[in-house]
Amino acid sequence: MKRRGFTLIELVMVIVILGILAAMVLPRFIDLQGAARNAASRGSLGAIRAAVAVTYASNAASGDDTPVPTSITADMFQDSQIPTEPIHNSTVITYLTSAPGEVGSGWRYDTQNGRVWVNDSQYSAW
Repeated sequence: MKRRGFTLIELVMVIVILGILAAMVLPRFIDLQGAARNAASRGSLGAIRAAVAVTYASNAASGDDTPVPTSITADMFQDSQIPTEPIHNSTVITYLTSAPGEVGSGWRYDTQNGRVWVNDSQYSAW
């Protein structure tokens, strides 16, 4: 009489092999989510910086004494929306007129020189 099916040892070995494969692959997928947020944040930051540069050039060409925009407004963008900062999921803009203060979420804009960056010390390098 022939017995069909798998033995307990064979099933345990398959489960162990699948567990090892999952342990190798899972950390890569978890890291991709953070990398995607960083890439999206850099893209949005580039869009804001471009809008500030275009406004600066427009103000300078019109002979404005202070060509650096004093604020970032939605009308600076083609779709009339300030890009969302994906790391904290915020469109809040903190305006600086002096040294940086406390860290929050959203964007940080220096009204003296037109510099824009993510309002988080971890991402202040870009």
